[in-house]
Amino acid sequence: MEILRILSADATKSAAEIGRMVGIGQSAAWRRIRKLTEAGILGRRRILIDNAALGFGVTVFLGIRLAAKGRTSLEDFERAVTAIPEVQTVQHVLGQFDYRLRIIARDISDFERILRRRIMTLPGVGQVEANVMLSEERLPGPLGTL
Repeated sequence: MEILRILSADATKSAAEIGRMVGIGQSAAWRRIRKLTEAGILGRRRILIDNAALGFGVTVFLGIRLAAKGRTSLEDFERAVTAIPEVQTVQHVLGQFDYRLRIIARDISDFERILRRRIMTLPGVGQVEANVMLSEERLPGPLGTL
C-alpha cells in the first residue's frame, strides 16, 4: 500500500526513489510496480495541468438530465460531449442527473458561451444544473483515506 500512496502522490518517482522510500531495493520496487500494473491496479500515468496558469480560471460541474433516454440517445450524447475540448470529464451517474461534466472555461462569460453554443445544442439535453467550483483543497482519490 505504501507504493500506491507514493505513486498516487507523484507518479514520476523512479523505482529507485520508491525503493528508498519504502526500504527495498530498486529491482524489488520495480517488480512490485510491474505486478501492480499487470494486475490492473495501476493504470496509465497522468500529468496534472494547472488550468489557471493556462488562462482557464473557472471550473464548473454540470449536471445534465437527458430529455429522452434510450441506448441511442446515450451514445449520441456521449459521442458529442466528448468532442468538446472544454469538457474535462464525462461521468454517467445514477440519481437526479444522467451525466456529470467537469468543464473548464476562461471566465464566466466563456462558460456561458460554452453552455449556450456547445452543451445546450447536444442531442437529448433536457435539464441542466451548474455548480461553479470555488476552491479545491486536495486531490480526491481512493488512497486519501488509507
